[in-house]
Amino acid sequence: MIGQKTINSFFTPVSKKRVCEDLNEAEQDANDPKKQKSEPEPSSPRPAPLSPDQLDRIARNKRAALEKLASAQTPPGFGQSWRNGLSAEFGKPYFKRLMNFVAEERKRHTVYPPADDVFTWTQMCAIRDVKVVILGQDPYHGPNQAHGLCFSVKRPVRPPPSLENMYKELSTDIEGFQHPGHGDLTGWAKQGVLLLNAVLTVRAHQANSHKDEGWETFTDAVVQWLSKNQEGLVFMLWGSYAQKKGAAIDRKRHHVLQAVHPSPLSAHRGFFGCKHFSKANELLEKSGKSPVNWKAL
Repeated sequence: MIGQKTINSFFTPVSKKRVCEDLNEAEQDANDPKKQKSEPEPSSPRPAPLSPDQLDRIARNKRAALEKLASAQTPPGFGQSWRNGLSAEFGKPYFKRLMNFVAEERKRHTVYPPADDVFTWTQMCAIRDVKVVILGQDPYHGPNQAHGLCFSVKRPVRPPPSLENMYKELSTDIEGFQHPGHGDLTGWAKQGVLLLNAVLTVRAHQANSHKDEGWETFTDAVVQWLSKNQEGLVFMLWGSYAQKKGAAIDRKRHHVLQAVHPSPLSAHRGFFGCKHFSKANELLEKSGKSPVNWKAL
């Protein structure tokens, strides 16, 4: 009827095409795994917490494994406390190459010091008992001289010129000091004086022949460990080489004494009269450490 609406006119007619499209879309959704509601997976049971005894056993096993690994990599003659502090170096590629280099050199040439004496400096005192550090450069390259302590020689070898000049300075600096009649500085090393060369081996009669093969990196690590982990050490840096090697020392934590090298070429230009031995003892006492008995040789 014109001007009047039937009840059907209030509903929008739906085409068959629209109905088919909706059915197809619903069917696709039902088949799409991304749009399906997934059932929650059953949660895995939480592992029971480890007991203190179990945690302690795991820690002990880990320490034992690390110690075993470090022991296998440690060169012979290396002191226990030093091994604990420096074991991280032994597994590094440079150190492995260095050990192979020295082993090959010993097969073909005479190398000083003997293998058992290369790390004498680690056997004299514990790493945390070091009080004074004297840095040298290269081991003596003559027979029966080098034995793992810088400036020191085995008895009865006559003291080399640099050591003689050290004795001369001591005689004017330390009351009652007398020339000991030998050049073995083991008595100092046992009191906590680290006598460390930058390079620890040398081919016979060829000075600096093992330079730049890796020893410098290793001995830098020794100096860095002491600088970082100790307090109030006295470093004696004689000559430009030692002073350059000691440049990274934390001078807020430690004391640094510098002078020219005691070699006859330079001793008269500032080593004589430097009084480093008495100054070292004064600094040690200020740090609460016992002084070195420089006469005990």
